Amino acid sequence: MELVSTQRKIHPHKFTLWIAMASIIMMFAGLTSAYVVKSSAPNWEEIDTPKFFLISTVVLLVSSLTMQLALRAFKQHTMSRYRALITTTAVLGMAFVVLQYFGFHWMWTHGVHFKRSAGQGQFLYVIAGLHALHVLGGVVALVVMTLKAYLSNRRNYNAIPVEVAATYWHFVDALWLYLLVFFVLL
Repeated sequence: MELVSTQRKIHPHKFTLWIAMASIIMMFAGLTSAYVVKSSAPNWEEIDTPKFFLISTVVLLVSSLTMQLALRAFKQHTMSRYRALITTTAVLGMAFVVLQYFGFHWMWTHGVHFKRSAGQGQFLYVIAGLHALHVLGGVVALVVMTLKAYLSNRRNYNAIPVEVAATYWHFVDALWLYLLVFFVLL
């Protein structure tokens, strides 16, 4: 007698994404832990969190909403709505990265230099910079998806790539919220 497995298998792309996200979580957990330990050093310098980082948070939250709506539109086969929403999400992601750049520029012009500052400024450069790079990677994926949505003549309604992108996008949004709360409250 043959037993039929009723377990649902996770798609390999989704599994890979979860492994990557776990690695990213470990990296940022290590960095924020180092921040906590180093913050008790006698030469620790506090800085104000750039306002651009707060504005970029709103942009990223809105992009998470547009990404979720894009996923829903894709699953409902409303391609014109999907195209508009995935494009909007990509543009908002780019705006986030630009706002991060302005935040770093503000820090630099206000005397917070990576090599010359001790403390929060160095950590803010490293942690926010690494996060911005992860968002930039997501933006590249969104741009590719946008181009495929506009240029493809064939209608492929495989939702896996859109689901993977949405999961990653929501992840970098949640990660940024954690990091911002971490820097503002601690």
